[in-house]
Amino acid sequence: MGIREAGEKKREGKNNFIIVIFDSCRYDTFVEAAPKTIRQLGKVERRYSYASWTAPSHYNLLMGLVPHVSPSRVYASEYYKDDFFRYNERLGSDGIDFGKLVPQLYLPIYLQKELGYRTHAKVSLPVLNPRTPINQGFDTFRLMEKHNDMAAMLDEMTFPEDRRSFYMLNVGETHYPYALPSEDLASLNLPHISGVHGVFKHMDQHVEDGRLKREKPPDFFDEEKLAYLRERQVEAVRYLDRVVERLFNMVPRNTWIIITSDHGELFGEEGYFGHGPIQHDKVYEVPFLEGLVP
Repeated sequence: MGIREAGEKKREGKNNFIIVIFDSCRYDTFVEAAPKTIRQLGKVERRYSYASWTAPSHYNLLMGLVPHVSPSRVYASEYYKDDFFRYNERLGSDGIDFGKLVPQLYLPIYLQKELGYRTHAKVSLPVLNPRTPINQGFDTFRLMEKHNDMAAMLDEMTFPEDRRSFYMLNVGETHYPYALPSEDLASLNLPHISGVHGVFKHMDQHVEDGRLKREKPPDFFDEEKLAYLRERQVEAVRYLDRVVERLFNMVPRNTWIIITSDHGELFGEEGYFGHGPIQHDKVYEVPFLEGLVP
């Protein structure tokens, strides 16, 4: 804990706090999956990500900016103020001074230094690896061995009673190729798409004589394959519902959980697939649920 001025009231969070991010999971596929356990947290809201790609979206989340509801006739500054005030409920505290977020504007640092939380991140996508600037204010930060195994994250989670814990979980089952841990990726017969098969993790293999090697991109998916891929994401959410049931059963009762996505995904709408350099509503629409563990 930092040095405090004499007489300053010590702020503490009463709740453990977990943000679960289903990478690339769009709102309507989540709703179609109808996950029963996850919906115990509360109403599934349609919200909007601040970014259309994994890295910038996670930076926003760790600034405390959860996906927004896009209200009309409201000043942005007032919306941010009201949204940040919700952290008093999420953390189980009163009078939390979010002015102390300045100048870092980074939630893990605030939780760690000001409120005494243990802070942990477990991520699936290499663009969030611990050597990137996102790794600030974390006691532990781990890029998992597999990009699609939330259950392995749960195996490593602990909740000591002496201090509250914050976890950020970046979950990859809902990211292309929407595969479950038990599946053999080679047997899926899906194209190798740069950025989702570890291109950032193994960049040296894609460089020759100091230049990025140019490879012929795969042919664009036909409608049948796009429908198949969308159904794979739906099934991934249904599988994750069972993993979340295990999460609910293992955490202490005083645990606030947010389940959301960093961005959506396009499955052929207007000729688009995926996310990132795409301007389309479906790449920003995300599910959002939050509440104390049921």
